[in-house]
Amino acid sequence: MRPRLPETLLPQVRAIIREAALLALPYFRQGERTSARVWSKAGGSPVTEADVTVDTFLKVRLSELIPGAAWLSEETRDDPVRLAHDLVWIVDPIDGTRAFLSGDPDWSIAVALLARGEPVLGHVAAPVTATLYEAVAGEGATKDGVPIRVSPQTSMAGARVTGPKPMADRLERTLGLGGTPGALEHLPRIPSLALRLVRVAEGLVDVGLVSSDARDWDLAGADLILREAGGAVLGLDGRAPVYNRREPVHGELVALPQALREAVLAGFR
Repeated sequence: MRPRLPETLLPQVRAIIREAALLALPYFRQGERTSARVWSKAGGSPVTEADVTVDTFLKVRLSELIPGAAWLSEETRDDPVRLAHDLVWIVDPIDGTRAFLSGDPDWSIAVALLARGEPVLGHVAAPVTATLYEAVAGEGATKDGVPIRVSPQTSMAGARVTGPKPMADRLERTLGLGGTPGALEHLPRIPSLALRLVRVAEGLVDVGLVSSDARDWDLAGADLILREAGGAVLGLDGRAPVYNRREPVHGELVALPQALREAVLAGFR
């Protein structure tokens, strides 16, 4: 049974995320390199002063809202105590760090609250455009307070696809669409995975492709928003992602309207 969230929780989280966006924006320079300090993590991926600042702020403020909730984020040392908790905050303080540091506006702040492993609250903020996508489980999805739905696309012919080119090419080949007029429309890759998913949710993209190695914090909030907008995030086996596992890592995924589910999955068999 899904827990009932306090009515005050959604507006409180919304306000906190808007504050977090205001913390990140001074470090961002559109079309130019960030003013923030940048260094490399153990695996070689970049992290900026803004990532750490926003992460610290969100951890303090969100933990105050639900003191008993556990925490998992990209920039905080993982504490396995989360595995035994019913409630877990899943956070990416800057989703699309490479875009952020290079001056590309397609980065986001992504937040989800899990209850027994399922997202029940999801937020994705695009600070550069002051846009906020939100969802509460069972209550629909919105963009700046206006309800959103996935596209009405029912055929892969002409479908708008974004994501890694090798995956898109594979999909096109398997479906026999390569070289066909009106085949897939390849959109520019969206660096932030969370933004990639919510653009499917609002109907601007028909199919979002995600290469292997995405993490819970990239996906969980946007996954709920997409579900509530009439879509789904699925592994190539057709199964939904499982969150808050010991290793919060995922294989290749597709984000799509339910009407395209069978066609897209067939393209990866």
